[in-house]
Amino acid sequence: MRLFAGLVPPADALSELGHAVDRLHTLPGSDGLRWTSRPGWHFTLAFMGEVDDSILPDLRERLGRAAHRSEAFRLRLHGGGHFGRRALWVGAAGGVDAMRMLAERADAAARRAGVSMEEHRRYQAHLTIARARADVDLVPYVDELSSFEGSPWTVPELLLIRSNLPGGGVPGAQPRYDVVGSWPLGTGD
Repeated sequence: MRLFAGLVPPADALSELGHAVDRLHTLPGSDGLRWTSRPGWHFTLAFMGEVDDSILPDLRERLGRAAHRSEAFRLRLHGGGHFGRRALWVGAAGGVDAMRMLAERADAAARRAGVSMEEHRRYQAHLTIARARADVDLVPYVDELSSFEGSPWTVPELLLIRSNLPGGGVPGAQPRYDVVGSWPLGTGD
């Protein structure tokens, strides 16, 4: 199955983001972007790709230990950015260092469980809100997002999420994400 470790902001934070994204839809050229589905908004911490079922018990155990060693932290959706001219995202503020550490631990847990991870890169906290098929000037969208400040929340858990890609070439079809594992952060002591 296709898996990643991630975080999902709470409903009220996603609602705030939804209002900001609605404003982006009014900008010229917004119909040329493929907007990600709101039920699928998440932060990917460690993308694992296809994972063999035989690895899952060890992966679950190791992700549980990674979560246990990571204390809960405060986060908020903040500003925006882009990767090249193809992906538009909203960033995070607050406990970004703690988030980065959790991403490192999730990546290490997957590697130790035998998941063939892609080349290691420094973690960049981002929640993708749109993609472009062709080069698009995303600067006006980033400018519009520059003043976006979501309300803070406490990140309570690490999630293992299954990504179900759409099949059949249906125009506008979006991936579906299912939580297949969750572990509370910290010891609770």
